[in-house]
Amino acid sequence: MPPLEANSAPARCAFERAGDRLILRCAGSWSLHEKHPRFAELAGELESGIARLEIEGREVERWDSSLLSFLLQLANTCRERKIELDPSGLPEGAQRLLALSLEVEERGGARRQTTRSNPLAAIGGVVLEAQRATMRALAFLGDVVISLVRFATFRARFRRADLWTQLHATGAGALGIVALINVLVGLILAFVGSMQLRMFGAEIYVASLVGISMVRVMGPIMTGIILAGRTGAAFAAQIGTMQVNEEVDALETMGLPPNEYLVLPRVLSLAIMTPLLCLYADLLGILGGLVVGVAMLGIGPRQYLTQTFESVGLDQLWIGLVHGTIFGVWIALAGCYHGMRCGRSASAVGQAVTSAVVSGIIGIVVATAILTLIFDTLGL
Repeated sequence: MPPLEANSAPARCAFERAGDRLILRCAGSWSLHEKHPRFAELAGELESGIARLEIEGREVERWDSSLLSFLLQLANTCRERKIELDPSGLPEGAQRLLALSLEVEERGGARRQTTRSNPLAAIGGVVLEAQRATMRALAFLGDVVISLVRFATFRARFRRADLWTQLHATGAGALGIVALINVLVGLILAFVGSMQLRMFGAEIYVASLVGISMVRVMGPIMTGIILAGRTGAAFAAQIGTMQVNEEVDALETMGLPPNEYLVLPRVLSLAIMTPLLCLYADLLGILGGLVVGVAMLGIGPRQYLTQTFESVGLDQLWIGLVHGTIFGVWIALAGCYHGMRCGRSASAVGQAVTSAVVSGIIGIVVATAILTLIFDTLGL
């Protein structure tokens, strides 16, 4: 950009018609701090019958973004009206910036919409977007299934070290928070249950209440919610950041399928570790109930544990493990899907993390309702 001159001439421009060509001559100093022609004042000159617009700017003394903004509006109008634009008469720097501005597409949603859309059109847009999202999700799920089949036939391409890393991160790394939450849940269940059972002199059944609740439903649900907020969010953030840094594109360039290299180890790790964490959560929830039973209800530790073992059967344990396995796979799929669909900005990574957590928790609740109906129908 030319340096500021003390006695710069004011900005001006004029049109000159030559057949079907229109020549725009710009001159003077184009600066944000000085008065210069506005595009709205000159837009009427681009009338029908103009096939080519040539810009002559050799007399421009200095310029800043005000000239570029003027030219960009002019170029967009020419594009809409099918008018050929020739900016070769502009200063070299202005030509390069204008070309760059025209090459980069405007980000969706960047411009504020001032017109109101038809409600029916809005509903149709929502339906079409839901259809496209469903097809994308099914395509992603199909790729994951193919990756699992290749893993089962020892043909999947991923680093075994990544699987061990994910197993440690999703399993051992979550022991602390899983222990804290489930001990407190066991305490709460025992305390609330004892308030009613004490009225009938049936305090011993607090052990049955806590044991069945933790093993069958509460242990898997609380563990799943913890993993959705901890591990699912981490998956979305890791893969989303790789999208921003174009690392996923690099994998594709090298011939490595991203679903096998990135998604498969994460799905396997949660499918393996979530049931184990559920068992861990069940034991700690029962321990929390034991504390209440011994400290507040005067039940002996051996009596409490005996009642728990008599109430909780293997069928209850297997139901909890099925819940945990399904929750783990769902959380991994939700986190990896939103990470793979992440945009190329920091805000997009944040949106991907939020979507992964919300999808994971909603999926856990819906899956619990469906599984409860299925097991009730089967008499379990």
